[in-house]
Amino acid sequence: MPITGTCAMNGLALHERPSEPAASWRIALPHSAAAVPVARALVRTALAELKHGADSDTAELLTAELVANAVEHTAGDSPIELVVELQPTGCRVEVHDPDPLPPGDLTCPRGEPDPWQEHGRGLLLIRALSSSCGHRPTEQGKAVWFRLAAVPPQRRPHPA
Repeated sequence: MPITGTCAMNGLALHERPSEPAASWRIALPHSAAAVPVARALVRTALAELKHGADSDTAELLTAELVANAVEHTAGDSPIELVVELQPTGCRVEVHDPDPLPPGDLTCPRGEPDPWQEHGRGLLLIRALSSSCGHRPTEQGKAVWFRLAAVPPQRRPHPA
């Protein structure tokens, strides 16, 4: 699986050996804003079902950003595909869309977003909050992904 664009919190590209996911989910989503809450719910459920160590709130937020970008920036009504992989070291979320053009601001930041604009912060959030992120071509377009590391058990919030 070639990775054409990657980013990491430290700014260096990560080259990781693929590992087999402990569990994975793949779902086709409608090419509409209705896809965002469905994607968030799937990620929340996946992480909760396995009591996975990745931060669910961050995973939901970043998933919502990827899905919203795919809906907003791709033409047509082809479904968008969400792939969630849970691994012992964290989780990986991919959003597949039919547009082959890479998301420029994901791996090549163009400076700070205009504070007066409503848009332009989603990819900044993904770069800032994920342990790594990137994009790769697919047969039908591209996949944009992020990875979150598992939070060690001693650092996870305790239920009240």
